[in-house]
Amino acid sequence: MTPPALDTARVSTEVVVGALARDRRRVVADLVALAKPRVVLMVMVTTAVGYYVGLTGAPDYARLVHLLIGTLLAAGGTLALNQYWERDVDARMERTRARPLPDGRLAPLEALLFGGAVTLVGLAYLGALVSTLSLVVTALTTALYLFAYTPLKLRTPLCTIVGAVPGALPPVTGWVASRDDLGVGAWVLFGIMFLWQLPHTLAIARLYRDDYARAGVRLLPVVDAEGTSTERQIVTGCLALLAVSLLPTLIGLAGPIYFVGAFLLGAAFVVLGARQALAPSAGSARRVLLASLLYLPVLLALLAFDKV
Repeated sequence: MTPPALDTARVSTEVVVGALARDRRRVVADLVALAKPRVVLMVMVTTAVGYYVGLTGAPDYARLVHLLIGTLLAAGGTLALNQYWERDVDARMERTRARPLPDGRLAPLEALLFGGAVTLVGLAYLGALVSTLSLVVTALTTALYLFAYTPLKLRTPLCTIVGAVPGALPPVTGWVASRDDLGVGAWVLFGIMFLWQLPHTLAIARLYRDDYARAGVRLLPVVDAEGTSTERQIVTGCLALLAVSLLPTLIGLAGPIYFVGAFLLGAAFVVLGARQALAPSAGSARRVLLASLLYLPVLLALLAFDKV
């Protein structure tokens, strides 16, 4: 028969081990949350589309897998570093204060080490197993996102335009991984992604204007009290996106199915943006946001389907 003292010790040990296992799982989950998996997934999809559209022959699947792994690591690490630098801002916003750093579930040093290590591994992976040019474009994406866009958010509404540059570079990374050059097609893909982000980001900022203002983030809807400039830029962005989205067919990257689909999608997006401009409201801004989330994957799917 086991002595009571041994039973107590065994139970205590099991409790401690169970708690440590739960803590490890929580830490892993919080580190993954730092990397913003949904954003990383979008980055990987746009990178893969850029690779496929840029192909002139049969795809190299091993190269594509390496490209996606390196992109996953570099993008996830960059987003983790962004959360490290913005932890004080996140703590002042309702929509972000439950993130691991402002909530105190992770120490800042843990986030810094994790983000820095994962970013460097991702960049090194791309340079070693994909191409030097894909490394350069991804490193530029990381640098612009962390050292231009992030600090500018507290200084000027122009941060939206600056931030749209690194957000538009993932398909360019995919293109150079398949072609090893920066051709016209790469810049057309860049233009589509760049312009898509303007109404998308401004709609989010319009919905959470008070939250951003509380945190000192100077997005356009925060400093544009009457909203006229915000609504004008949403419509301008939608119109420009409609025009640029037709270019893949005009330069020979896609066929007529894509052209018709891009026109219809773009026209619908313009209509929603115009409605928001004519009668601004939270409901209209939310419709613009939802339309942007639907527009991009459908457009990219059409581009991949009707690739010439």
